[in-house]
Amino acid sequence: MQLLLIEDDALLAETLEDALRLEGYSVLAIADGEVGYQRLASPAPPHGHELILLDLNLPGRSGLEILETLRHHDSATPVLILTARGAIEDRVRGLDLGADDYLAKPFALDELEARVRALLRRQKPGVRLQVGSLVFDSLAQRFTLGGEPLSLPPREQRLLSCLMRRAGEPIDRRQLASEAFAGEALGDNAIEVYVHRLRRRLGDSDVTLHTVRGLGYLLAPT
Repeated sequence: MQLLLIEDDALLAETLEDALRLEGYSVLAIADGEVGYQRLASPAPPHGHELILLDLNLPGRSGLEILETLRHHDSATPVLILTARGAIEDRVRGLDLGADDYLAKPFALDELEARVRALLRRQKPGVRLQVGSLVFDSLAQRFTLGGEPLSLPPREQRLLSCLMRRAGEPIDRRQLASEAFAGEALGDNAIEVYVHRLRRRLGDSDVTLHTVRGLGYLLAPT
């Protein structure tokens, strides 16, 4: 599962990333409120995260502003507020804007992990991602292309689902390896091999897997 962490405290963010990855989650960490806002402000392409951990006191944009904008078009994705603020008004405001839960810093990692598990259990059971005529049903773990089933080996399936979650933006090789194959040993050219195979499977469909020089790979409608 892909989690989004928006937290500007570098040490805390690194600690949370490590802890959540050990629990089997893929984590994208963002340290700037404006970057987080831009990622979540638009419904297209979908952000692709199953849960968002959101600090309130951020540079660029506040967590409350990010949350309010997200809820204009996404009422389903669970949001867990992380804040050092002592004022109860901030927590109440966050809950009123659509946050699902909050944790006041400092907190125990065990409690954070328990809150994350609880929120994910309450989440809708499936997510449907679509890029052109390529569709991924996360509940059934099934891809279709042009309305026809697209059968993939497990590693290609994980790589393609990751690319679909990040559709419309380039992802570098290291980040792809981390998000799609966290904890697995990969050969030096493994990502290139899997990308080549996916391109062959997509063929002359209306979806293209681009190489963006210096930035990585980008999945987008043709």
